[in-house]
Amino acid sequence: MSNSIAHNRSLPKIILAALAVLLAAGCSVTPKPDPNIPYEPPKHKVEDYVKKDVTYAGDIYDPLEGFNRRAYSFNYYFDKFIFLPVVNTYEFILPDYVEDRVSNFVDNVFEFNNVLNNLLQFKFKQTGITLARFVVNTTVGVAGLWDPATGWGMPRQTEDFGQTLGHYGVGNGPYLVLPVFGPSNLRDTTGLVADGLAFSTYGPPAWVDDDDATLAFNIVSAVDKRHRQSFRYYSTGSPFEYDMIRMLYNSKRKIEIAK
Repeated sequence: MSNSIAHNRSLPKIILAALAVLLAAGCSVTPKPDPNIPYEPPKHKVEDYVKKDVTYAGDIYDPLEGFNRRAYSFNYYFDKFIFLPVVNTYEFILPDYVEDRVSNFVDNVFEFNNVLNNLLQFKFKQTGITLARFVVNTTVGVAGLWDPATGWGMPRQTEDFGQTLGHYGVGNGPYLVLPVFGPSNLRDTTGLVADGLAFSTYGPPAWVDDDDATLAFNIVSAVDKRHRQSFRYYSTGSPFEYDMIRMLYNSKRKIEIAK
């Protein structure tokens, strides 16, 4: 018994000694450059392709990357185990026809934000189209359940306060991944808060003196929004999905602000 114990105690020392020998052997056989082989400089240099004075699509200001990556992982688990099961249940219960009516209704209610932000950007034509859309869809479209306005040549003029700030030259600021909400940046997060406050204070929910109805609408609109998004976390199979989403979001917002 004592010999067995002594053997077990000496085993880690033997393993460490063996590792030390292998490490030393590995270092001693490291290949050295052959002086008889002429040195050839690399055929391509980074400087030939990456210019210091050029901003590339992948160059996103992301000083909070550590937090953002953790938030991205949190959103994956929240989406997989909470949000998507709710959305899947919603899609299972309701037929596609009813889902479309819900989507139209939600879009019609949020025309408030489109009117406000088009007006703030002095886009008077788009403001007029949005107001006409709201009137037509609320009346002919029966409270927005249908969308005849689009068929009548009045497409939706989507704008948010983040776009309004960008319209007036406000920069992106640092990239942010918001828990639950997903990719954003400092400017768009400010816009998200401003739009939410304006909508809850002056928008349609403020006209309904019923907290339960307002809560129900907010839940339905959130589920409807996720229902319409085909994106699934980590479905790309790429180890660089975080970087790709960051680049795509930044490019998408540039296009939306420039229109």
